[in-house]
Amino acid sequence: MVDTVSEETRSRMMKSIKSRSKLEDNVTKALWNKGVRYKKNDKTLFGKPDISIKKYKIVIFIDSCFWHGCEVHGHFPKSNLEYWIKKLERNGGRDKEATKYYKAKEWNIKRIWEHELKKDKFAKMINELVDFIQEIKKAK
Repeated sequence: MVDTVSEETRSRMMKSIKSRSKLEDNVTKALWNKGVRYKKNDKTLFGKPDISIKKYKIVIFIDSCFWHGCEVHGHFPKSNLEYWIKKLERNGGRDKEATKYYKAKEWNIKRIWEHELKKDKFAKMINELVDFIQEIKKAK
């Protein structure tokens, strides 16, 4: 299917999408309030993890259901299907590559789906993240 907007307009639209989401900001704020100190979107680390704690070799990725192809909530837009299939598969491939990279380097990696942070599950997931981080700190 042909895209309904020009290539220049689509490019402008895609560039306007922020690299950090409100969801990421809510998670990092909640972790900070629980005493967890971290770095956000560290460009010096492979895959630019959403949250990282280098001292303890911890990286956390918060994956949006749309952009990272969640099997439960992910979907493909109806227009320009060929583009979106390629784009979202490429995103998934990068996710797998980053996970493999950090596991090979013996880092502690956690991936969280957007739907795991919905209102009714948010506090529980924050507590799980804090526990994850604390367990790693205790082991070091």
